[in-house]
Amino acid sequence: MTTAATDTHAHPPGAAHDEHVHPVSYYVKTWAILVVLLAISFAGPFLGIKWVTLTTAFGIALVKCFLVCARFMHLNIEKRLASMIVLVAVVIMGLFFGGVSPDIMKHEGANWVNVAANAETTRRIEREGANGEKLDEEIERKLKGEEPAKAGEGRKE
Repeated sequence: MTTAATDTHAHPPGAAHDEHVHPVSYYVKTWAILVVLLAISFAGPFLGIKWVTLTTAFGIALVKCFLVCARFMHLNIEKRLASMIVLVAVVIMGLFFGGVSPDIMKHEGANWVNVAANAETTRRIEREGANGEKLDEEIERKLKGEEPAKAGEGRKE
């Protein structure tokens, strides 16, 4: 007797794959689990604790990814090679993200400076103020129908 997980024999074209057929309830339960996980991931940010939000969001994303791959894409009954290809791709993506993210998430690094980002940040602070107060004042004036600010004040085009 073979199981779906170990069945690697070839089927003639048009042959039925009865061992791969699932009842509709199987897919409905999977969908319901995904909806519940989605609701939990939406509720996470309301806790206001950043590390809990990030941990639950990424943890739930991984669980949802596994469920979709295993149950809808049927990767759980594929040959081991397909699983290895996916695993290697995820590991390479993680290594790339881990290697690149420290550099791109900052304006300065050990051996480089992002001049364009620094210039844009400086320009926006000059235009809008450190906390956006100049931009807020300009919007308030426009809403009240007042005259635009004089040249040199407020927003520069």
